[in-house]
Amino acid sequence: MALNEETPLADGKRLLDVLESFGTVLAIKLYRLGRGAGPDVPYIPCLDHEAMLHEHVQPHAAAYVQEASSGELHEVIFTPSSRRLQIDPVSTWGEHSAESRARLMAVLQEGLPDYRVEVLAVSRWRADRRVATACLAQVSLRDVLLSSDTAAVRAGIERLQAVAALMEKHSRVGSWGIRTVTGPLLAAAGAVTFLILGEFRESLGEVTLMVLRYGIIGALGAVFLYYGMKAVQLTEMSNRVWKRTAEYNLILAERKRLGR
Repeated sequence: MALNEETPLADGKRLLDVLESFGTVLAIKLYRLGRGAGPDVPYIPCLDHEAMLHEHVQPHAAAYVQEASSGELHEVIFTPSSRRLQIDPVSTWGEHSAESRARLMAVLQEGLPDYRVEVLAVSRWRADRRVATACLAQVSLRDVLLSSDTAAVRAGIERLQAVAALMEKHSRVGSWGIRTVTGPLLAAAGAVTFLILGEFRESLGEVTLMVLRYGIIGALGAVFLYYGMKAVQLTEMSNRVWKRTAEYNLILAERKRLGR
């Protein structure tokens, strides 16, 4: 793995040896690690973490690897400071089976027993599944890494960029819509519930009346909050899809430079 002088070079070499025994390393992503001795493959920055709001992420490298026996693809993340190896199933969604992933885990555990090996969980909050399927519907990671028809791959990436742009526009519409209607509607609902429920003050009692008023306003506020959070989630999804297109373009550019 491409490592700088502060990274345990021996561990990086061990990991490369393990991955090469499993299959072929096709590309490497780096975050705060310098490029050292390694395979002659595309090297690109880790855009997911370079574009974050903070830098509280440990330096790491990630490799796309193709299993020799099945041709299935995996992403392995190497974080030497915490002695951790992670397999990301989202970036290679639809490109490998559970059996192939189990074989990769076994190889990693055997080759680097002093490292913790884990599979990253698929997050519903971050809409990992939707992001992955949206990307796969337009262009596959396999084509980006291996296809010789780069024109067709670039056309797929352009379609994916259009999807990301539309996601971002829809998120803006939803966000501004919620901001526009939330205040007036809550104020109107408060006034209406105050007047209507006030007619039942004697039969309901003060405590029940107060609970109903605050319950109705709270329920409406929760509905608006839900749609507001969905708009924020769609913005995050559009950013991730766009970053995927940027990553794919960088890989294609590196493949062209290397003559692959």
